[in-house]
Amino acid sequence: MILFQRLFLMSMLLILVSCSADVSEYKSTSPKFDIKTYFSGELIAWGMVQEHSSKVTRRFCVELEGTWKDNEGTLEEVFYFQDGEISYRTWHLTKLPNDEYIGGAEDVPGVAKGKQMGFAFHWQYQLLVPIDGDTYTFDMDDWMYQLDEYRVFNKTTMSKLGFDVAKITLFFDKSHSRKSCR
Repeated sequence: MILFQRLFLMSMLLILVSCSADVSEYKSTSPKFDIKTYFSGELIAWGMVQEHSSKVTRRFCVELEGTWKDNEGTLEEVFYFQDGEISYRTWHLTKLPNDEYIGGAEDVPGVAKGKQMGFAFHWQYQLLVPIDGDTYTFDMDDWMYQLDEYRVFNKTTMSKLGFDVAKITLFFDKSHSRKSCR
């Protein structure tokens, strides 16, 4: 019986892993998502956090400003949450050959790694999140899709110990005349 249970669990894990998308599946899609071009200058985004049951637990607006010199970029983010919290993150990004990127931020231990193909960008990293006086490390699986020259849709899965604990959804809009959340 134990052997059967182990085989069943292993086959379920294999099915789950094989269902994961790979950024190379988007190689021939368009428009081509150029991270350096899109995340240059000022832009604004709106988002929400959903817990594992899909209940929306937080909503927010983000002001972003990106600057690039050659293949080195900085993306400054200011998050305004509906409960009044304001948080800041500054990404330091480097474009590598083959449309790969690495980066870091003050609340990102280690190195974030990503790859762009077609209209998609897949970005993975760990994030330090303060909760009730403690700080927890979560794994972030971030997918961005450029819809047109002005709009990018972002879906992130936040997990801990291999279990999904939240989903984060953002919508970026460079065409919006308003670049401030306030």
